[in-house]
Amino acid sequence: MKLIIDDADVSAIRHLVEYYPVDGVTTNPSILAKSGRQPFEVLREIRDIIGPDMELHAQVVARDAEGMVADGRRIVAELGENTFPKVPSVPEGFKAMRQLVADGIKVTATAIYTPMQAFLAAKSGASYAAPYINRIDNMGFDGVGVAMEIHDIFQANNLPCEVLAASFKNSQQVLELARYGVGAVTAAPSVIEGLVKNAAIDAAVDAFTADFEGLVGVGKTMADL
Repeated sequence: MKLIIDDADVSAIRHLVEYYPVDGVTTNPSILAKSGRQPFEVLREIRDIIGPDMELHAQVVARDAEGMVADGRRIVAELGENTFPKVPSVPEGFKAMRQLVADGIKVTATAIYTPMQAFLAAKSGASYAAPYINRIDNMGFDGVGVAMEIHDIFQANNLPCEVLAASFKNSQQVLELARYGVGAVTAAPSVIEGLVKNAAIDAAVDAFTADFEGLVGVGKTMADL
């Protein structure tokens, strides 16, 4: 399962790329708006941080298929080949996905709340389908369960599309999808950091260090022996 950062905070992205085995970054218009900067200025800086080989996902904002295609082409032209325009899974979006894929552009289908949206997006050629886990939960349904169902539909129908689960509230949701083997998740920096934030882990590391320093001296490591 790929682990992708869902943010446009360049400081947070730089930190996570340095310390964690992440596979890329997703953004959306709301996340970009929080930066207070021009969208392509931020996106180009993110691309510089993650390099050409990691995935970068950026959303189209036009409401009609023709405009979505124009947005998608511009996004890839500005940010490189390993960039996925995010296209909403609505009728105009399905039309746009098919055109972008015909142009050789990889697409992420977004704004997914139901398995049939994901099925139609995959049939339209999308590389990823992004169900909103927490938002689905807030509607009274099971977001993790919906993502698993989408994964099963893709497998059963031999569709070359992966789940890119988004909108998480905790690391337990990420764990459940990792156990199930979905293609990818994208999570906020706080959720990614939460994967290993545990007082018991910190206490164990501190105890090992204290025992070692009691043996060889404070501040010494294996490299000093």
